[in-house]
Amino acid sequence: MYYTYVLLLIGGSNGKKFYVGATSNLQERILRHKNKSVETTKKFDKITLVYYEACRNKTDALKREIQLKTGFGRGYIKKRLENDIVLIRGIS
Repeated sequence: MYYTYVLLLIGGSNGKKFYVGATSNLQERILRHKNKSVETTKKFDKITLVYYEACRNKTDALKREIQLKTGFGRGYIKKRLENDIVLIRGIS
């Protein structure tokens, strides 16, 4: 299985934002983010997995990652998380 995932990143002057990625090992990848081993996310103080989807193959996971990185995809993520107002408040 492959996974497309969304992290909520929070950190000091960096504010709040979503990070979208894809991986074959979700637990390991999240640990790498939290251990500050990923260049893009290491400057954030708090990293929380807020959403993921399982895909049968790498191609589908990468296609979904690209979709979720678009304006439509970010809107989709916000809609999926709309019941958790604290999570999405302040994310443009």
